[in-house]
Amino acid sequence: MALRLGCLTGLACCMLWAQPPDPTRQLLERAYDALRAKDYAHSIGWFGKAIQAAPARADIRKDLAYAYLKVGETEAARDQFAEAIRLNPDDWHVALEYAFLCYETKQRAQARRTFDRIRRSGDAASRAKAEEAFQNIDRPLAEGIRRWSQALAEAPDNFSAHQELAMLAEQRDELELAAEHYWKALQLRPAEQSLLLDLGRVWTALGRTEQARGAYLAALQSSEPRVAEAARELLPARDRTAAPPGALEELVKVSGPPREMARFGAREMAERSYRAGYLNDALRYLKTAHEADPADFSVMLKLGWTYNALHQDQQAIRWFNMARRSPEAAIAAEAGKAYRNLRPALARFRTTAWAFPFYSSRWRDVFSYAQVKTELRLGRLPFRPYASTRFVGDTRRTTGEALPQYLSESSFLLALGLASSSWRGLTLWGEAGTAVSYLGRRNTGRMKPDYRGGAAFSNGLGQKLGGREPGLFFDTNADGVFVSRFQNDFLLYWQNRFGYTLPPLRGLQTQLYWNGNLTVDLQRQYWANFVEFGPGIRFRFAAMPKSLTFSVSLLRGVYTLNRDNPRRPNFFDLRAGFWYAVTR
Repeated sequence: MALRLGCLTGLACCMLWAQPPDPTRQLLERAYDALRAKDYAHSIGWFGKAIQAAPARADIRKDLAYAYLKVGETEAARDQFAEAIRLNPDDWHVALEYAFLCYETKQRAQARRTFDRIRRSGDAASRAKAEEAFQNIDRPLAEGIRRWSQALAEAPDNFSAHQELAMLAEQRDELELAAEHYWKALQLRPAEQSLLLDLGRVWTALGRTEQARGAYLAALQSSEPRVAEAARELLPARDRTAAPPGALEELVKVSGPPREMARFGAREMAERSYRAGYLNDALRYLKTAHEADPADFSVMLKLGWTYNALHQDQQAIRWFNMARRSPEAAIAAEAGKAYRNLRPALARFRTTAWAFPFYSSRWRDVFSYAQVKTELRLGRLPFRPYASTRFVGDTRRTTGEALPQYLSESSFLLALGLASSSWRGLTLWGEAGTAVSYLGRRNTGRMKPDYRGGAAFSNGLGQKLGGREPGLFFDTNADGVFVSRFQNDFLLYWQNRFGYTLPPLRGLQTQLYWNGNLTVDLQRQYWANFVEFGPGIRFRFAAMPKSLTFSVSLLRGVYTLNRDNPRRPNFFDLRAGFWYAVTR
């Protein structure tokens, strides 16, 4: 019997000896050894490995938290105490440590919440400490809420009061109150886009997931990188690529109060949609904003600009007309200017007058071209009938040679015609009339039938003369004209200018450029086939009428056809003149 008992004891010892050592125990022994040696960095590392080996042990989390406190890592210690409480909610000593660290690391709402739990459910010693700490946090919060509420009763539009009240209410877990005043603060200062993050956080705590999502989507489109990046981290991956037009839509759709929310959200969405080029979306949001506040003249002005950008000028002028009655001088002035610019194009009758006199050194002559034209708008038809009086003349009249040539038509041209609406800078036109010469020419009468028609195109890129910013520019003008009086000829004039708009200097606005011109005709007459190129300058003063512009160019010209040409095949020409136009 004794022999059998000895064998069993030996066998048990052998089995125990053969069992592998507890890896967590070995890791902890190394952690505690490092801790006793005040080697806190290695101690923290070993505690971390022990947690990986035994993640459900609250005591290891607690010891790691104290190790973090030894090296001043307060937030890391707080987070480990939080895990320890999650694993062992009844460790009131650890709960107190966690609550005090939350307060120290500015998480006062969580500190207050934890102290409140301890003072209600903890042991006697912990309840006493928690009660004192809770009152030290809660009493100032309650007093601050009362004080800021009173301030808002006296000044409801005080942004700072709304923001402070919201922050205090959130710390005191009065989340409905916090959401209300974060929202009101955002309405007062939409540029304070970090408030969207505050709203999202409070709405999330209230379980309003759709409202929170709308706030974070709006914050994602913020111009402040910090706000946008924070929103990106808070949103699920599927929402991180939301398009700008939809960014605030969720916020408007799910939040209240409806009137203020619709007005604010719609205005913000309209602005962002307009900048992104989503004009139809911008229009829809602006209409929503106008319905929410029919007296908002800034929305009326934006509606005018949006309709104008959509080429719906009939609607645009209506909104500009309303906005120019704004009590705010800046809005009224901008809307009034836009209204006056659009009105001629939409009026039943529109009269345009322009003049272009210039001196040519090549011909030692002053030429002048001018026109007065009155158009009739016929509803929405894409063309307009018009009556026109043109003037084409010069001062020298002829070349003065043995066989003198007239240098211009020297006539008034009276005509009736039709012109199409402009489409991307292109206009078609045609007219029939009479040329009345103010000179008595040999073998010709003073009056002669005149039929003309063709196409005119103009476009420009870059910084215009009179703009706010300097920079490169390019202008092009092309006119194809049929003229019955020139043997039923068809002429093409193509003029191009490429250059730089200089910064304004004491009211002087200037462009320096290079000319490149081409003239050709169907009859292949030498005088109508040449190219020109050379430098030029165009300038005006800010005090002048906007359409008054002076120009000077030094051109080198080359005839491309020289049959019957009595002159040299190339020439120089200094041209100086001005352009002026007015529309009523």
